[in-house]
Amino acid sequence: MIVWVNGAFGSGKTTLVEELRGRWPEALVLDPEMVGYVLREIVDVPTGDFQDLPLWRRQVAGLAVGLVREYRRPLLVPMTLVDPRYLDEIFGALKDADVVVHHFFLKVPPEVLARRIDARTFFPDDPAREERVRAWCKARIEACTAAVDTLPGDTVFLDGESTSRELAGQVLAHVG
Repeated sequence: MIVWVNGAFGSGKTTLVEELRGRWPEALVLDPEMVGYVLREIVDVPTGDFQDLPLWRRQVAGLAVGLVREYRRPLLVPMTLVDPRYLDEIFGALKDADVVVHHFFLKVPPEVLARRIDARTFFPDDPAREERVRAWCKARIEACTAAVDTLPGDTVFLDGESTSRELAGQVLAHVG
């Protein structure tokens, strides 16, 4: 089983997964960004977004399936995934592999997301890079919040302004 925690940058995906991991110690955590970082070291990413690489999408799906099958443990995945084509591709591959996916989306108002992004520190020793990452995240707020209308029908929407403890309780109750 996979618990995919989706939402805009700054919505609290990683915080929620950390809370879930503490309450569900047998679960594994897969951060698909790590796959993207590895690919960036090997190939050029013309758009700047590794999700645009078909190889990234195949590798994320393949690694998720492999982890679930090999270790037979639940998998927690914190990842913004709002392009309907990419979401269908990855979730389709998981479904084809008979892996159950529980998809959660953290809904947070745009102004709250912007404040959270401004409050985060990405690269404290590199102010220029810090600002580029912050601007990149903020530039995607609109697309991420608009994606709510294009997500699969079985997506469970969560109030991203709730505490991680409350949200983890809701997720765990949903997945049983």
